[in-house]
Amino acid sequence: MSSLVVRRTFAQIEETRLVAGRSDAQGPLRKVAVCAVVTNPFAGRGYVADLSEIVDASDEIGTLLGQEAVRLLGEPVQSYGKAGVVGTAGEQEHINAALTSTFGNALREAIGGGKAWITSVTKAGAAGTTIDVPLAYKDEIWVRSHYDALTVHLSDAPHPDEMVVIAAAANRGRINARVGGMTVAEATSGNRS
Repeated sequence: MSSLVVRRTFAQIEETRLVAGRSDAQGPLRKVAVCAVVTNPFAGRGYVADLSEIVDASDEIGTLLGQEAVRLLGEPVQSYGKAGVVGTAGEQEHINAALTSTFGNALREAIGGGKAWITSVTKAGAAGTTIDVPLAYKDEIWVRSHYDALTVHLSDAPHPDEMVVIAAAANRGRINARVGGMTVAEATSGNRS
């Protein structure tokens, strides 16, 4: 059984149809964030050297959040990101332990794969915290059209002895993206001119 007991989960979905009064041929941009509010087994204990208890348990959380993100997105994932907030009785390293490659690999598998490093951000905070979850193209970090973020407001979490683990996904890059760089087509074809 996981040492990260889930108190509650919640999600947010946003859909953007127009930017600067325009759209493009790719359709609306959908972004979802799925959050799990979990116990922090190291809260209030001072410095603990071995955080493997959190790392190991994060596999289950990554699968849970990834599957729910896919369900809520309702179409293939093109971008992903991860984030977390640790309550005030913990330390930032605790939430980082919940987002290592153990979590990331489970998230990748749940969303149907991804070759790129998963963008990430963490911080300490109290209930009412806001965090911007970074997004990037799931198969190639250098696809600029997919550099984005999703702002998540945590109205009642984390409590001092909790952490909020967040997975985010999007169905496409920014609407009307036009700053150049590698395209999705180039990234998927292997032609990186």
